[in-house]
Amino acid sequence: MKNYSIQMIDSHVSSEWWKAIIAHFVKVGDRVEIRCWKEEIEDISHAKHYEKSHRYTGNEVSISAIVTDELVAELMDENPKYKELYNKMTKYFTINVKNDLCDICSTHYGTEMYITIYSDIDISFFEGVMSKFTEDEFSIGEW
Repeated sequence: MKNYSIQMIDSHVSSEWWKAIIAHFVKVGDRVEIRCWKEEIEDISHAKHYEKSHRYTGNEVSISAIVTDELVAELMDENPKYKELYNKMTKYFTINVKNDLCDICSTHYGTEMYITIYSDIDISFFEGVMSKFTEDEFSIGEW
């Protein structure tokens, strides 16, 4: 088991790294928590399409759901708004998933990720994806 913290430093990095990690680790049937700022009305409305329940926590809305084929496809195909202001990987501020492969927290619209990976094969996959980048593009911590 390994824990990683990833911070995207270069705001021009494409979302392919994020999509590769999400596609590998997030599976249909997983429980997911999607968090949006309360002002993100359109994104909240969209996330509620997948919901099992939701709650308001101060300035955020937390939506609990089950990952569907439709949600996976959305995450792989989406092109978030306002990328010229902030290079978002996803429209959702935070996505949390726990399953038998990992515990993953994608936050700050996917520009930060905290992930605990359980198997050596999945650790190798993750390290292979991230090995393509320099320290000028990402800060990656391991513990």
